[in-house]
Amino acid sequence: MTDDYLDKVYALKTDADRRALYDDWAAQYDDDLASQGYVTPARCAATLAASPLPKDAAILDMGCGTGLLGRALAAQGFTQIDGADVSAGMMEKARKSGVYGRLLDLSETRAPKGHYKAVAAAGVIGTGAAPPSVFDQCLDLLPKGGLFCFSFNDHTLEEPAYTDRLNAAVADGKARILSEEIGDHIKGLGSRAMVYLLERQ
Repeated sequence: MTDDYLDKVYALKTDADRRALYDDWAAQYDDDLASQGYVTPARCAATLAASPLPKDAAILDMGCGTGLLGRALAAQGFTQIDGADVSAGMMEKARKSGVYGRLLDLSETRAPKGHYKAVAAAGVIGTGAAPPSVFDQCLDLLPKGGLFCFSFNDHTLEEPAYTDRLNAAVADGKARILSEEIGDHIKGLGSRAMVYLLERQ
């Protein structure tokens, strides 16, 4: 089941197609990925927990899906977590998790700039998911000193459209890299991901 959906994800071309697939996948998403050892949300949450970010800081879980990262952040002690996504089906599952203060439907509204001290995006920005422009959108939400924790999986690390955005942000002085660590992404598939922590400049 997971392999079928993941194969479809990497072949998606439009936002409407992505929204439809994730709506359809929502009911079994958590079980599918748990059975395959999806660890990137836990890795991102641990990265933020190891940073100086206060546990009561306002965090936006960008592309929150069913709430895997939100639950991982809550398990690390963070208490002010909002979620944002474009899939109504996924967000309905996230709502039931009880860890989000509010959920933003990005097909209808935009996240407020300057409100969040950190933005996290686990398994979100990359091929088959959010386009490279979402990287810049996440950074632009943050005030100076705000933290951006995100992952690029194997496929995405091979796509200059994504890595060039990161390199440009650093070169232009928009952000600096505090940490980057390669590790497991979906263990059952043998995939890996780089988890980055950036500070907005």
